[in-house]
Amino acid sequence: MTIIRKAFLLCTITMLVLIMAVHVTFAMNNISGKEPPLKPKSILKTMEKVADWQLAEWEKNGFRWPKWDWTNAAGYTGFFELGNISKNKAYHNFLLTVGNELGWNTGPNRFYADDYCIGQTYANLYVKYKDEKMIANFRLLADSIIARPHTESLEWKNEINHREWAWCDALFMGPPSLSYLATATGDSKYLDISDRLWWKTYDYLYDKEEHLFYRDGSNFGKKEKNGKKVFWSRGNGWVMGGLVRVIDNLPADYPARPKYIALYKEMAVKIASLQQPDGTWHTSLLDPESYPTKETSGTGFYTYALLWGLNNGLLNKSAYWPVVQKSWKAMVASIRPDGMLGYVQQIGWKPEPVSENSTAIYGVGAFLLAGSQMYQYLKIPN
Repeated sequence: MTIIRKAFLLCTITMLVLIMAVHVTFAMNNISGKEPPLKPKSILKTMEKVADWQLAEWEKNGFRWPKWDWTNAAGYTGFFELGNISKNKAYHNFLLTVGNELGWNTGPNRFYADDYCIGQTYANLYVKYKDEKMIANFRLLADSIIARPHTESLEWKNEINHREWAWCDALFMGPPSLSYLATATGDSKYLDISDRLWWKTYDYLYDKEEHLFYRDGSNFGKKEKNGKKVFWSRGNGWVMGGLVRVIDNLPADYPARPKYIALYKEMAVKIASLQQPDGTWHTSLLDPESYPTKETSGTGFYTYALLWGLNNGLLNKSAYWPVVQKSWKAMVASIRPDGMLGYVQQIGWKPEPVSENSTAIYGVGAFLLAGSQMYQYLKIPN
């Protein structure tokens, strides 16, 4: 055997030994439950990877829905939070570009919560940049919302959703928008109307036995295959996400604040109990076996809301930190190498199947919101 062949053989054996060592170490770590520790820098890097994929997708293929649409507006909330912690100015600059292109207007259906979801991003940008044009139009709309009587039933008919918060998704779209506007302007009347309408929706859609929200009145009395009530994961994710965003804007002495916190804690207990072994919440909360695939948009909002509770001292670390660690890991595992977040249920209003290659901007927004809270949790000693 020549010297060259001997050297090649020695190198090959050495490489095989190293590879085997890596695999053994990985296997032993899995067996012992040890994983690389979460670090703020790695969280931020993952968030930027997902956000950059989304920006590139928009640049390449354009927007799937209008820029003012709720789908994008939910995504913008995550981009805003990412911009607050990233050194890359592209994320806030992108939002400024969108606002300027839209003339800082909301969608065309004035009293449809979906169409003014973007208002919360306008209000947050105003707080940062102090440019009155950012909230002028939304403020006029909010004044007209206050002026309405809001006496209709929330029964799901006659396009009630274009006038009232008659479906649980609206609790992410409308209340945070008005609440952030209250913070931006210092005018509590926007908080007061949000508070009034939140509890109207709660009284109609909240199941006090299950501690979950029906998506809308059309789901009353419906059953899943296993005989349980129908509670949609992303629908309750919208609620939990909206709930913490409203509480973030409530003064410490606001009369209803304890009521919101009590609802938050009650739902947190229920949601944590429904997490699946894969770390996510499947599209049907009470019949996960009928929808066995993991889902990342509802999971993103739950992770965001539960981490917010940990960061604000409302939840017990020993009970909830393992939950969010598991859900964060499941979401990160759902990101393709190019940065696309998969397993996002498409637009809907009920539990439905999910696929590996399914994505949507509101899922990206939920992931970025969750990441922003995970980053904060890891940055601050607990």
